[in-house]
Amino acid sequence: MKHRCPICKAETDSVLHKDFPFCSERCRMQDLGNWASEKYVVSDPIFDEEEAMEGERKTILLDLDKPDDNES
Repeated sequence: MKHRCPICKAETDSVLHKDFPFCSERCRMQDLGNWASEKYVVSDPIFDEEEAMEGERKTILLDLDKPDDNES
């Protein structure tokens, strides 16, 4: 399987690189450091899990034609 290293974007191959999907141990350790320093975070769920269990559905409508209020 071919892929690009998430850190340096070099091409990687699962057959050739033991640190796949990273190209090297250096990139693998940099990624680990990013998680440890909280540069990466797992976001909170958009919807409350309890509401989803109760069968309630919510719909979010986005008006893509309307200009953003923050745009100048």
